Amino acid sequence: MKKLFHWMMAAILFCGPMVFTSCSNDDEETIVPSTKNYFTLWNSCEALTALQAYVKDVTNPASPNYIKEEDRIATFDMDGTFVGELYPTYFEYNLLEYRVLDDPAYRDIAPDDVRETAQEIRDFVREGKPLPSHFDMKHAEAAAKAYAGMTIAEFDAYVKAYASKPANGFSGMTYGQSFYKPMLQVFDYLEANGFTYYVVSGSDRFICRALVESIGIPSNRVIGMDVKLRSSSQGDETGVNYTMGQKEDLIRTDELIIKNLKTNKVLQITQEIGKVPVLSFGNSSGDCAMHNFCLTSPHKSAAFMLIADDNERDHANYDKAIKLGAQWREAGYHVISMKDDFKTIYGEGVVKTDFTF
Repeated sequence: MKKLFHWMMAAILFCGPMVFTSCSNDDEETIVPSTKNYFTLWNSCEALTALQAYVKDVTNPASPNYIKEEDRIATFDMDGTFVGELYPTYFEYNLLEYRVLDDPAYRDIAPDDVRETAQEIRDFVREGKPLPSHFDMKHAEAAAKAYAGMTIAEFDAYVKAYASKPANGFSGMTYGQSFYKPMLQVFDYLEANGFTYYVVSGSDRFICRALVESIGIPSNRVIGMDVKLRSSSQGDETGVNYTMGQKEDLIRTDELIIKNLKTNKVLQITQEIGKVPVLSFGNSSGDCAMHNFCLTSPHKSAAFMLIADDNERDHANYDKAIKLGAQWREAGYHVISMKDDFKTIYGEGVVKTDFTF
């Protein structure tokens, strides 16, 4: 008996702790290892199989494709990849429209060019009027002006206040709750397997930070559109010549630094992360450069595109999504179908409704 006890103790010390669950019938009990299912909100699908096979391979020390934890970098676009963007347009577009045309504290003092941009968003969402070409840059420049003078804390509170409003086109959900629940499980799965993930968005960096705070993404892992900041008493002095005091705040200016789309995403990833990601997730052509950069990694890598093809649970253009899916597969990306692959999008109790204006 002593020999058996010593053998069991040696096995425990050698192998380390293990968690077991019991599977039994009337005659016997069998002990099997417990494995957590991270993907309870997913259907069995090609994209999920590819992701799990990839992670299993690159985290296996015996695999020739093994990647050390410090190099397991994943990048995620935000709008349309794990946050809703069809209510009826991007969160930051909705926010600018509200700021300029509805907010009583600002609507009467908005500059004419900023007002024009906000009206173009309103005409787009209410009347279907096409946005002007290169509108992403026009919006970025208008947004820089619309929030200039706000401290970082004031802007954060402003974004969160708007995010607490009911999401247009849905019941049972605010803008700030509009996460694709299955995609949040991807975050948990990657983190459990030693990956560090970053949000790399075309939206304002501080808007992104405000939105993802509730799901535990650290602010230093958020990359987005940037405007110049200054200290509240800095005046016209450059930061090189001015020493900030202990009682000053940081303030947004009206000067745009970068719109973080397409190749700019690659440049910012290189500037801020300093490594080529091995996993990349997106949903639009604005993410292709980031995906292509990922696929140049010296390590085994993979890129995933989500298509908005579910017009029952979300406001989607099915025909457009299917065409994009074919395009993304041709480019060598794995395709995630919201319609086929997600058991839910926003969670129980959230129902698609007509837009209200």
